[in-house]
Amino acid sequence: MRARSTVLLVVLVALAGCSVGYSGSTPTPTDGTTPTPAPETATPTPSANQTATAEPVTDLPDPETDVLGWENGYWANETISVDRSDGLSEAERERIVARAMARVEVVREMEFNATVPVELMSREEYQDSQYAGGGNRSAAFTTFDNAKFEALFLVGEDRDSLAVQQSNRGSSVAGFYTPRNDRIVVIYGGETADLPGERTLGHELTHALQDQQFDLTSITASSREQSNAQNGLIEGDASLTEERYMDRCGDEWQCLSAPQSGSGSGGDIHLGIYIMNYFPYDEGPAFIEFYQERGGWDRINQMYDDLPASTEQVATPEKYAIDPDPPTDVSLRDRTTNGWERVDPPERNPTARLGQSAMTAMFGYTLYADTGNQPVLQPQELLNIDAEGNIVQPPFKYTAAPVRGWDGDRMHIYQKDNESAYVWKSVWDSRQDAQEFADAYADLLAYWGGSQQSGAVYTIDDGPYADAFRVTVEGDTVTIVNAPTTGDLPDVHE
Repeated sequence: MRARSTVLLVVLVALAGCSVGYSGSTPTPTDGTTPTPAPETATPTPSANQTATAEPVTDLPDPETDVLGWENGYWANETISVDRSDGLSEAERERIVARAMARVEVVREMEFNATVPVELMSREEYQDSQYAGGGNRSAAFTTFDNAKFEALFLVGEDRDSLAVQQSNRGSSVAGFYTPRNDRIVVIYGGETADLPGERTLGHELTHALQDQQFDLTSITASSREQSNAQNGLIEGDASLTEERYMDRCGDEWQCLSAPQSGSGSGGDIHLGIYIMNYFPYDEGPAFIEFYQERGGWDRINQMYDDLPASTEQVATPEKYAIDPDPPTDVSLRDRTTNGWERVDPPERNPTARLGQSAMTAMFGYTLYADTGNQPVLQPQELLNIDAEGNIVQPPFKYTAAPVRGWDGDRMHIYQKDNESAYVWKSVWDSRQDAQEFADAYADLLAYWGGSQQSGAVYTIDDGPYADAFRVTVEGDTVTIVNAPTTGDLPDVHE
């Protein structure tokens, strides 16, 4: 178990306190209006209360009209003096924001139409706010979400999936942009209200720029898979811009450093959920770079009219437009009997589509849950590890063999009395891919204490995932039926 614990420690060190995102006006099924985590990059930051050193550039004349690389009186390469002994004053923050807007314009080659308000919020304030999640949900929504995360073997029956996700967001988010309010919030740690450097600010300003140019409020998602796919573009764009912004700090630009308190950390992170939500930030930048190198930023701008249709297209960029591979719209007919009924939450689509990113989290979490059993994936299958054994950025891989041939999936949740069940149907590129997924799923059941009873039927007798399962493969299709007991399986789906 020592090696597995070491991998966990290294990943958490790499990810700690580096999350950013935007919150759309139309909530996705479980994310509500909260952002998802973003990746750390390897760019170092100077020591606290100092700035990165670049040749001072001051007293630059303002242009006659607004131009790219100049905003509200400040050029992208302009030097700004600030006193951070007691945090930034409002006037100092406004100057830093204006310069940061100019810098985003230079990197992204696109003009802001208006200034965006930037506010500071402490970690504690964020955790208690509406933005960290929470709020009232219908009983059907709670049942649906719990069953979905139980199906992914991320949150068992002994915990509430919504509470676990809220805790993750409260611990890991460093900033967000809300298109509905046209507002950026940057989260700080410690006692002093201060910007934690320019990384989060640059990322969130990119979201504001996207919103002004492409109207983020018009982009909606009806499933986890669709949300992660679309965010592969949105967050990938912002993350690549952030990375190139920070690459200029030091030699070319004077940049505000991160104070020692940083943006803080609010507690433990559920790494399985983090892996799933981390997808757009991990795979998105390479997806954007792939097409930006082939058509410039104009090509990326065009993609907002043709959003990625699956996480597969983001993880394997050629499948988006070079050799297009649109996902299969999987059909699934309800065939319940004996009192089982479909769960239909009023807040969301009653169908779950989980996709390649969620399946990766499902299998990858076995590296960290530490049941004492053999994990389904080995570290090198989930993590980007260099020749010296170090985890490099981006840290995760979302194309492991058991998920690589994904072509579409669909899940329905059912309820009878106080019990829940589900049917999860997935379609694959080939018979071999379908069988590989089914074999890995059997290993997953074994990892969580399951055993094969007869033919396609498995049971887990104890623990948070104690249930019955039927796993069938027909050609390129895998159907998983879950129920409380083996006797319930035919009543859920014959």
